Amino acid sequence: MVRTRCYRNGELNREGFPIDDVSEYLKDPANTLWFDLCAADEADLDRVREELGLHALAVEDVLDPGQRPKVDHYPEHLFIVAYALAVDDGQLRTHEVAIFVTKQAVVTVRDEEDFDIDAVLRRWDDTAHLAENGVAFLLHGILDYIVDTHFDAIGKLDAEVDELEDRLFDEVTSDAALQRRTFAVRKSLVTVRRLALPMREVLNTLMRRDLEVVTEPMGPYFQDVYDHVLRVGEWTDSLRDLLANMLETRVTLRSNRINVVMKKVTSWAAIIAVPTAVTGFYGMNVPYPGWEQPWGVWASTGIIVAISVTLYVIFKRKEWL
Repeated sequence: MVRTRCYRNGELNREGFPIDDVSEYLKDPANTLWFDLCAADEADLDRVREELGLHALAVEDVLDPGQRPKVDHYPEHLFIVAYALAVDDGQLRTHEVAIFVTKQAVVTVRDEEDFDIDAVLRRWDDTAHLAENGVAFLLHGILDYIVDTHFDAIGKLDAEVDELEDRLFDEVTSDAALQRRTFAVRKSLVTVRRLALPMREVLNTLMRRDLEVVTEPMGPYFQDVYDHVLRVGEWTDSLRDLLANMLETRVTLRSNRINVVMKKVTSWAAIIAVPTAVTGFYGMNVPYPGWEQPWGVWASTGIIVAISVTLYVIFKRKEWL
């Protein structure tokens, strides 16, 4: 499915035209074009390459998904790879988008419909007064949406970290379940950092004056996107550190809990050892004080009770029981 738009002198002039007409629109320097390819095959990309004169290496990168976020500078155009992020039911999902930027056109290439291109269109419509800035206007709308998805994803992960933090001292939650979820969130944070952090380099490159991509009126808007990228990176790092501290705290709590259990077991073992020792002593086959006398039974019973109670009181005061 192909979606197209043509802006002329800062106003939306036409949309929904076929890609084969792109070269005709580009003949007029007042036109700025955008079109989107979803699940494009090699034949579709060859058509676009012929229409816009795209570099073969950039087209090859599009056909080989999984590229790192980057911006490549070719003589004919710029090639950008970025990822939108989403967290659904605790699972992080990534949506790759490739962007070609020429002097008069912007092309987005997506592998799937999950990348919400309609949200990008709404941003363009909401800031239509900036359309006179040409490709900088179109590119800003795309990158602004992508970075906002990073914000939404890291915000949901932050909420999950808060939930894990609340369960940290919960005695009911099993260690295995908590650790499994903690490692899953940490893995998602690593993925966010791997895909969001390179966006700083992407924005820095695009804002270089020698590229002549970002016009002066669009400079503050791209700077705002760059600031958001920095905040996402800092937020991600802080959450990773917090998760690491949570894991260390959980290990410490388990160690402390084991120590408490060991103290209780040892204390009860000491108390139980008293009647065992006393009855063992009185069970010898030799005469002893109270041998074959009723008071000997009462004496042994009194010794057991007295020593056991004494040990219980001592251990209770030491908070071992």
